Amino acid sequence: MPDLRYSDAEEQLRAVVRDLLADRSPLTAVLARADAGEADDVPLWRTLAADLGCAGLLIDESHGGAGASYREAAVVAEETGKAAACVPYLTSAVMATAALLGTGDADLLGGLASGRVTAALAVGFASMPPAPGAEPGSWPVRIGPSQDGDAPGVVRLSGTVSGVAGALAANVLLVPGDGVPFSLYAVDTAAGVTRTPLVSLDATRPLADVTLDQVPGRPVASGEDAARAVAAALTAGAGVLASELFGMAEQCLGMTVTYVKERHQFARPVGSFQALKHRLADVWVAVTQARAAARYAAACMAAGDPDTRVAVALAKAACGDAAVLAAQECVQLHGGIGFTWEHPAHLLLKRAKSGSLALGSPDRHRAALAALVNLPPPPGG
Repeated sequence: MPDLRYSDAEEQLRAVVRDLLADRSPLTAVLARADAGEADDVPLWRTLAADLGCAGLLIDESHGGAGASYREAAVVAEETGKAAACVPYLTSAVMATAALLGTGDADLLGGLASGRVTAALAVGFASMPPAPGAEPGSWPVRIGPSQDGDAPGVVRLSGTVSGVAGALAANVLLVPGDGVPFSLYAVDTAAGVTRTPLVSLDATRPLADVTLDQVPGRPVASGEDAARAVAAALTAGAGVLASELFGMAEQCLGMTVTYVKERHQFARPVGSFQALKHRLADVWVAVTQARAAARYAAACMAAGDPDTRVAVALAKAACGDAAVLAAQECVQLHGGIGFTWEHPAHLLLKRAKSGSLALGSPDRHRAALAALVNLPPPPGG
């Protein structure tokens, strides 16, 4: 059984990231950014990625990274979740990086580790991690022949991928191509890629439709290697997103407990009322269970444990439900102020709800979990 406690190094990393986000991206600043319709906080991301080295946590030291593990990556995700930070950490430093780790692409891995490159996996943000051994399936991007002047191996890609997270901030897209063999391509977003922003529930994590029209793509993996790369990216994304959702749930619980201690009615704190105590106790139980599930998933991913797929499905389901519950209660128990646009509670609720649905909803992960552990369906199901 892995040790689920946070190490001293993890706590030190948490403190540094938390101080940065508190200074550069408090919830009031995130609220103002969302109200202004602004997308990613590029200066904050540069500091987090390059100056603190969070973009290279998963990348080996030989490529300029920190040589850390998913445990450390999950700690950073907890803090970005608490702050609802407008940075492409999950999509670039986790998902795109996980896709590239098995390819050995030194140029891209070095660029990601240094913060010079921000990448995104060009798949819909609602995509589920595939079942073990599943075929790649069909993808919306088609592969065409190279053109005169193209470098050797380069092909031309065409198609539209809907609802891609992190695409607006990325200067490199990792695009799965529907061909034989199935392949994963690196595409420079400056080479004629059209990115159309979408109006989505969560303004702190913008989505976009990505359209390619005869855009040059350089292959980074093909065949089974490409299928494993995409599967690794989606699994890592779901696992680390669980930690982000746990961080959001913990933030909502802390904000609510602080508020009910300060808000008075009938000459006593509203937090002393038994009905509110019961509701907050339910949230605390859900958050505590979510922490254990998220930590177990991070530990399994870090160790390459055979139980990783089970742990990720369990964590994504538990943390998604906990985050939505905690955010809903945060809005409700803040009373009238919690329902206003001026209070950040609605930001956390929207991010919690969208995050619970991203990379597989809790119900879809529970269904996957049942199949993974050979749980028989209910009678009549």
